[in-house]
Amino acid sequence: MVTPCRETCLTMTTDNQSERNTGLFIAVAGNIGAGKTTLTQMLASKYGWEARFEAVAQNPYLDDYYKDIHRWSFCLETFFLKERFRDLLDISHAKNDIIQDRSIFEGVHVFAANNKAMGNMDDRDYETFLELFEQMTSVARTPDLMIYLRASVPHLVANIQKRGRDYEQAIPLDYLKGLNERYEDFILNKYQGRVLTIDVDNMDFVQNRDDFKFITEKIDRIFYGLF
Repeated sequence: MVTPCRETCLTMTTDNQSERNTGLFIAVAGNIGAGKTTLTQMLASKYGWEARFEAVAQNPYLDDYYKDIHRWSFCLETFFLKERFRDLLDISHAKNDIIQDRSIFEGVHVFAANNKAMGNMDDRDYETFLELFEQMTSVARTPDLMIYLRASVPHLVANIQKRGRDYEQAIPLDYLKGLNERYEDFILNKYQGRVLTIDVDNMDFVQNRDDFKFITEKIDRIFYGLF
């Protein structure tokens, strides 16, 4: 088992890639509005990695979910679980390097767990959901690195408002706060893989090249032994 690493500055390398049977697998984690998709795109472009994105717009339960979270939680989370598992099976056998926008692990330990805590999934549904997850992850691959974008609720709200997705505008603040708390518990106590935590509240890695360089230098140190 790999010892979890929780500091932003890490010094580690993976096995020599020529000795690996598969490419690198990187996941970008973070709350709604943290900047996962944007960073995934930027890192894929810089390193030549294949980007995989969450099927948010394709989820047929999404609009109904934000109108009635209690009614549609199990359906929405199960659809995401199915999609993430399909991606994970494909990634587990891929020869090329892949970066994924949100992983199956946080989908369960953060989003589904938050819905359970808020009373939006009952015990029976949640136990069924966890059993599905455990069976799926027993035959799939853990990321070589998870990049966790930590953000405060005001930062998340500002980004959500800026990008203007109609179905996100009515997200309750308590829901975002609960997700943040679950993310911290997930990263610190539940996830056993390698983690690079980036505090993004005072960052603009899109407009500020130094902020993006800060992130890429951490990645270079982890995978390529640079700096």
